[in-house]
Amino acid sequence: MFDVLIRHATVIDGARTPRFLADIGITGDRIDSIGDLSTAEARQTIDASGLVAAPGFIDVHTHTDGWLLKSPHLLPKTLQGFTTEVLMSDGISYAPVTPQTWRDWIFYLRALNGMSLDEYSGWHTIAEFLDRIAGHNVQNVIAQVPYANVRSAVCGWGRQRPDDFQMRSIIRDIRRAMDEGAVGLSTGLDYIVQCFATTDELVAACQPVAEQGGLYVTHMRYKLGLLPALREAVEIARRSGTKLHISHLKAQSPQAADEVLSYLDREACREVDLSFDVYPYQSGSTMLNYLLPYEVWESGPIAAIERLRDPAVRERFTRGLTEHRVEIDKIHIAWVGSKENSRHQGKLLSDFVDSRRSSPGDALADLLIEERLAVLLVVNEGDDPLITPFLQHPKHMVGTDGILCGCVSPVRASDRDKIGSLTTHPPKDPKSSSSDKPPEALRLEGRPHPRVFGSAGRVLGPLVREVKLFSLEDAVHKLSGYPAVRFGLKHRGELKPGHFADLVLFDPNTISDQATYLEPLQPTVGMHAVLVNGTPIIDAGQPVPADRLPRSLPGRHLRCVR
Repeated sequence: MFDVLIRHATVIDGARTPRFLADIGITGDRIDSIGDLSTAEARQTIDASGLVAAPGFIDVHTHTDGWLLKSPHLLPKTLQGFTTEVLMSDGISYAPVTPQTWRDWIFYLRALNGMSLDEYSGWHTIAEFLDRIAGHNVQNVIAQVPYANVRSAVCGWGRQRPDDFQMRSIIRDIRRAMDEGAVGLSTGLDYIVQCFATTDELVAACQPVAEQGGLYVTHMRYKLGLLPALREAVEIARRSGTKLHISHLKAQSPQAADEVLSYLDREACREVDLSFDVYPYQSGSTMLNYLLPYEVWESGPIAAIERLRDPAVRERFTRGLTEHRVEIDKIHIAWVGSKENSRHQGKLLSDFVDSRRSSPGDALADLLIEERLAVLLVVNEGDDPLITPFLQHPKHMVGTDGILCGCVSPVRASDRDKIGSLTTHPPKDPKSSSSDKPPEALRLEGRPHPRVFGSAGRVLGPLVREVKLFSLEDAVHKLSGYPAVRFGLKHRGELKPGHFADLVLFDPNTISDQATYLEPLQPTVGMHAVLVNGTPIIDAGQPVPADRLPRSLPGRHLRCVR
């Protein structure tokens, strides 16, 4: 007898195999059988007539690190079908930390995860951090090694190059994290600490990654220019011997896209083993402090507040906005940490600056001081068709780069009766008999980028059905099989007997994103069921109630297998 039996499914297995009709039998946390199971019995049977069964999706670029501690079920992600989150992107996260650095990291990352100092519970290593999520969340997690955390722990926050002893310590710490199952080294070379790292330093830091066949995953030095940044990333991977994965790769014009993709195909892919991710939107999102001159960070995030009071720093901030052609009339304030400034959410930076009747550097530095750096932006970078050639590229996989912001009532893992409380009305499933009342927005604050709610729904729905960028088999592969192989998630990413039962059921005719820039807090529709390690967490389009879930939630701390 199976624990779960899915009948009459249209199976898209994640390996680009043409779809086929079959039943799926699940025993424990594994797929037991796929085929004609019409005579089989099960403790739970799901009728999947008219639905696609696919492997659970893997988000290879996400900023949910802190949110997974705060809530046991992130419905914006699971209603898209994401069963695994690859954490610690862009070289920044909550681990590893030391007694000297943990306060600065929580302070710095508040715009991404909304965590406060009182939520720190004493972890230091990556493994200790992820073990606090495993069993207390419905999704799986796996780590990258965030370079800024490692470098700041060894060298502090300044721009000085690591000496020989410090570099050995950095390499030792990266090797230890790789031994514990990290997929590779992540960097964000426009962000704190890492902005001071040289190419040679990064080549050395990648050595223990190359030894274990891991990935060098990089938010490149985009401020250097797109093609020079890409050439540096390729050089780092080539010289160190690592495989290369580029985070959120896109361009600002058709000409730039042609130039970058031509370089990838004609040169880069011949020099290194390369892949990249990007979400299906041209516009982006980041923290306001991303725009600051690097000198602000030389003594760390907490000390940056005092640096922002310096008139010379403010003048350089204003000059930098001009010299880098930052168009503040195309950047919206997505979220701020305080109630006092929440009235500015959704407002253009240019309008905010005008309201303060001061220079851009003064107005925005004051806002960062008032909000203790916790300001999130959405950046209009052009029309969505610009992203099309990147989404169609064979080296592309999906990463949402999703940033949630401002949960009003964060739900802790101990609050078992509140496990679905991040939504008032999840989307109505077409196979459910519930009311026709339209879904309401999840109870989050601000105006974040819609990618956090809609990326998978957009890829599987409009981009397949209307735009016809690729087949549904290819779309599923970009969300499951390809990232599983690339990031070392053994026995996941494909529907095969013996693989872990991370699995989604969705309606291929209705699945779609609903989130927009004006109303971004709208969940994807069309997801009927989601299982993680054999345990249903979404059923008939609704979160499974806490009393139907095991005491230890199904999400696990995964280790990369090479």
